[in-house]
Amino acid sequence: MADSYFKRMMTDDAYYFANNLKIIDKDGEIVPFYMNEAQKIVHDAVEKQLQETGKVRAICVKGRQQGISTYVGARFYKRTSSKTNKKTFILTHDLDATDNLFNMAKNYYDLSHDEFKPKINARNAKTLSFSKLNSSYRVATAKNKTTGRSFTAQFFHGSEVAYWPFGINIMAGLGQSIPDKEGTEIFLESTANGMNFFHERWKLAVAGKSDYIPIFVPWYIQEEYRREPTKDLELNEYDLEYMETYGLDINQMAWRANKIFSDFNGSKDVFNQEYPATCDLAFQKVGHQPLVSTFAVTKARKQVAAHIQRIGAHVVGVDVARYGDDDTSIYHRQGRIAWKEGSYNGLSVPEVASICANLLRNDPSIRMMFIDITGGLGAGVYDLLVLWGHGKRVTPVVFNAKPSDPRKYYNKRAEIWGEMADWIADPITPSIPDTDRLHMDLTAPSYSFTHNGQIKLDSKEKIKKETGKSPDDGDALALTFAAPIQADDSYTPDWQKNLTNSDLDYMAA
Repeated sequence: MADSYFKRMMTDDAYYFANNLKIIDKDGEIVPFYMNEAQKIVHDAVEKQLQETGKVRAICVKGRQQGISTYVGARFYKRTSSKTNKKTFILTHDLDATDNLFNMAKNYYDLSHDEFKPKINARNAKTLSFSKLNSSYRVATAKNKTTGRSFTAQFFHGSEVAYWPFGINIMAGLGQSIPDKEGTEIFLESTANGMNFFHERWKLAVAGKSDYIPIFVPWYIQEEYRREPTKDLELNEYDLEYMETYGLDINQMAWRANKIFSDFNGSKDVFNQEYPATCDLAFQKVGHQPLVSTFAVTKARKQVAAHIQRIGAHVVGVDVARYGDDDTSIYHRQGRIAWKEGSYNGLSVPEVASICANLLRNDPSIRMMFIDITGGLGAGVYDLLVLWGHGKRVTPVVFNAKPSDPRKYYNKRAEIWGEMADWIADPITPSIPDTDRLHMDLTAPSYSFTHNGQIKLDSKEKIKKETGKSPDDGDALALTFAAPIQADDSYTPDWQKNLTNSDLDYMAA
């Protein structure tokens, strides 16, 4: 019995937390540490990564007071206090946070059962050292550029990383301090703080361009974030759409309304940063007015493609990367369903053209492929596809060209984004890929009106300057709206002749 109990304590984190660790809850009471819903989301994500890769590299965007630091602290305390030669390093954004997290670790130690309380040989304001294990748990403040350079650790927790004053420099040093080996864990978490280096790291994780997995925790999963509505609670159209989109009840909306009024001087933008419902809301700047509604995007992400019949022309949009860290992105759309082919970085014009040609050759249902040629490289892709015999199934698109409806739109790019925005917001909700990357791209461009009343979209250059990323996925999906395409039967004799000629020309190229 004792052996099975000890084994479970060592192998089951949730069981260990609940049966050995104590925390001080929001009411000031000392209680066993049972994970809340936010902590369970994080735990499940990192355990999955650990099983798949042998290590943890995670970045988390969350709201205030959701217990993520409590969870990571408990996770690392357990590993450090029960294993030999393990070092944990916790880095916070200010001195108060440093004190709070270290006091939490001391409580874990002081209030744990004796059989899980290793002997300590050092206990000061910043460090717990377990002498017989040769392990230690240290907390520090990110106060200068060289913080963290003089240590080696197996477990690292960066708390409120978006508020570190020298984040880029500190992370550069940490990269040399934590070995890239199995069993090591790095966890970065924060509420958002605008477009800074934490946002850059979040984007890389979302795009799959780093070892880190992105974890987002919405505010409304906290059971305590609710209150009885007052008689004077008023919900406007925006509030009602917010409520419907995220499936909230009136008590949650009352809690939100009170926070906005009492803590944020009536600013919903600030609330969205401190208590985000989606990751795009967390990073949106104050006053941002996206052309594509984030509510509509959220609903479309939830729509299951398998429940929708594919009716209409099958079209493809290709946004060709022009330089640097931009991606070439390819999206499909047929009727009310959109899906992604892929994103590609660093490919040459012939390589992108070959991918497109293979798509056209292998899928006769594709009626048209729209290719952005604005930056020049797309023109090379288009020319090669025409040369290879696909001319009747490819169309070049110039973003700065005249729109089909010049009374409403400033240029072609504004028009195709406007058409896409209407499609996503349609009462008969379409289905789009359920990814944060696409969501953030779709809601990145803001819009304005010209003196003639035309809708004008932010340029790609402006978006990249403000967010650090070009909305490649958003542009690729928008390109599928470049022109109406007739949904003819793919197996008519004329269409089959076009396909046959294309294949022969391509194979001869």
